[in-house]
Amino acid sequence: MIAQLRRFTISGGLLVALSTALFAQITTMEGDVKGEDGKPLQGALIHLTRTDVKGNYQVKSDKKGHWFYTGLPLGTYDITCEVDGRVVDSIKGARSTYGEPTVLNFDAGKAKAQSAALAAAAESGQLSKEQSRGMSAEEKAKLEKQAKERAEALKKNKELNDAYNAGVAAFEAAPQGADSAAKAAKYNEAVTAFSKAGELDPTQLAVWEKLGASYLGLAAAQTGADKTAAYDKAIETYKKALALPNIDAPTQAGFYNQLGNAYGAEKKIPEATEALSKAAQLDPSMAAKAYFNLGANLVNSGQNDSAAEFFKKSIEADPNYADAHYQYGICLLSKAAVDPKTGKIDPPPGTADEFQKYLQLKPDGPFAQPSKDMLATLGETVQTNYSNPAAPAKKKKP
Repeated sequence: MIAQLRRFTISGGLLVALSTALFAQITTMEGDVKGEDGKPLQGALIHLTRTDVKGNYQVKSDKKGHWFYTGLPLGTYDITCEVDGRVVDSIKGARSTYGEPTVLNFDAGKAKAQSAALAAAAESGQLSKEQSRGMSAEEKAKLEKQAKERAEALKKNKELNDAYNAGVAAFEAAPQGADSAAKAAKYNEAVTAFSKAGELDPTQLAVWEKLGASYLGLAAAQTGADKTAAYDKAIETYKKALALPNIDAPTQAGFYNQLGNAYGAEKKIPEATEALSKAAQLDPSMAAKAYFNLGANLVNSGQNDSAAEFFKKSIEADPNYADAHYQYGICLLSKAAVDPKTGKIDPPPGTADEFQKYLQLKPDGPFAQPSKDMLATLGETVQTNYSNPAAPAKKKKP
C-alpha cells in the first residue's frame, strides 16, 4: 500500500513538472493605445502576425486604452494598431519573451506625425538622422527611389505645363495676327508647343484637342498644299486622340465632331458624314451641331439637296437652333420655281416659315436682315413682334 502511494506521489510530481514546463512556453504582450488627440483609445484593433511561424492573433483595447494578450507562442511578431479599418500605428519584428510581458505601446498621433515627416523626406529626398536610424537599408533604398521618381515626375509635370501654357498663349494670339502669314506663324508656334506636350504625356486629352484645333487654325490661314497638309495633320491628331483608352462618350463625340469638320473642309463628304454621325450617336446633345456641320459641309461642296436633309435633322434634334432654320430656308429657296413671265417666285411649302423662325429666335442675329430680305422677296409680311421660345418664361405678378 505504501509502495503504491509512493508511485502515485512520484507520478503526481511528474505531472506538476510537466505542467510547469508547458506553462513556461506561453508568452504575453500588452500595452497602451493613444488616439491622435493623445487620449486613451478604446476599441482599437491590435492585430499580431507571427513572422517566424505562421500565426495570427488579435485583441481590442479596453476603455482605458489598454490591450493584453496572453497565451502567445514564443516568437517574432509584426503588430498593427487599426482604427475603423485603418492602420494608425505599427511595430515590426517584436520578440515575445518568457516571464514578464512584452510591453508595446501605440500612439496614433505620433505615428501620424512620423508619417508626415517621412512623406516630406520622400519628397525632398533628405532623411533626418533619427529617421535614418529607424530604417533598414531596404527601406532607405525604397525611400530614395520614391524621392527620385517624385523629382522626375515633378520635372516632367513642369515641362508639360510650360509647353501646354505656351501653346495656349500662341493659339489665343493667332487670330489677332495682322495678316495670314502672322496668323500662320502663331498657329505653327502653338503646334510646336502642343506637340511637345503630347510627347511628354500622350494621355492628356486637352493637349490633343488643342493640337487639332491649332492645325485647323493653321489650315484656315494657308492655301494650296500647305492648307491640305494642315487639314491632314488635324485629321491624324483627332484619330490619335480617339485611339486612346477609356475616353467617355461625350469626349469622343467632341473629337468626332472636329474630325468631321476637318474631313468636310477637304470635301471628303463620306468620311465627314461618318464622323459627324458618330458624334451625334455618342452624344445626343451634340446631334444638332453635328448635323448642322454636315449640312454646312455639303453646301460647301455644292450638294444642297443632301444638305437640306441634314439641316432638317439638326432642327429635329434642337427646334431652337436658329442658324439651322435659316440654312434650311436657304436650301428650300434654292428649289423654288420662278414663273418666266411674271418672275414670281414659288418656293416649296414652309420656306418662309424657316426665315420667320430664325427671326423669332434671333431677331438681332447675323442673319436677321437677310431673313427679312428673303421674306420681302417672297412677298411675305415680316413680323415685327417676336417671342423667343428658347427664352425663360417670365413669371406673372400676383
